[in-house]
Amino acid sequence: MSKQLVKTQMNGSVLMITLSSPENRNSMTMDLRRELGAAVELAESDRAVRTVFLTGEGPTFCSGGDFKMLKTQCDPWPVHRRFRNLSRWLTPLITLDKPVVVGVRGHAVGGGMGLALTGDVVIAGENAKFVSGFMRLGTVPDIGMMYHLPRLIGMARAKSFLFGGGTMSAKEAFDLGLVVKVVPDDQVEAEGLAHAARLAQGPAEVMGLAKTLMARSFETSLTDMFAFEGFGAVLAMSNPEFREGLSAAIENRPADFAGAAAASPNSTVKSAAA
Repeated sequence: MSKQLVKTQMNGSVLMITLSSPENRNSMTMDLRRELGAAVELAESDRAVRTVFLTGEGPTFCSGGDFKMLKTQCDPWPVHRRFRNLSRWLTPLITLDKPVVVGVRGHAVGGGMGLALTGDVVIAGENAKFVSGFMRLGTVPDIGMMYHLPRLIGMARAKSFLFGGGTMSAKEAFDLGLVVKVVPDDQVEAEGLAHAARLAQGPAEVMGLAKTLMARSFETSLTDMFAFEGFGAVLAMSNPEFREGLSAAIENRPADFAGAAAASPNSTVKSAAA
């Protein structure tokens, strides 16, 4: 039986997705990508999952592309097929309609850094390193790097970092706004799960809706964003999470958003696979 390269486990309402190939520095082999895609599909389809926590096992979060694969599959059609398959799980991960927390311990290199930046919230260990890596190989950045990085740190800084093959410490990433918190390396998992659990207690479905709308803010006019906000409000205020939040505010009590969502007649909550 082949080794499981991506592990999934439910922790309350949080689906923990762990890259589990430390002997290969969690590099993005085709098998790991395939298993990661299945984990993303689980997160997307199972309403028992209210938030996701993505991390890596061992001393490296993800070392990026698998060199053996890149050496033997760099002709046009294999590359085309690889990127076509990539979009089948990477886009759903980026657009997942529930919050995603990423915990980075050790190095996140090239596409591994791109994977880290798919998180809505990124927590880094104090010795984490974010490494460009692409120009060392002579290839363009991928795994969403050219989409996320300019939005997070600005175009000029993104070009300087990527073109110069830069390395960013956890503190530098925090100062630039790439990560929201830096913790001791041995606390990354606990802190990431705790943060994801806090988000899971909130109106996770409405957060997912807001996430979808905010993703359009950089290419959308003010007038159109106002329209999107209005359409979003129509959906949000018809959601049981809104009705629970409003009732809790009026009654001066804590809101049970997860309970309201699970009790909804439209709920199809089931247990996620461990």
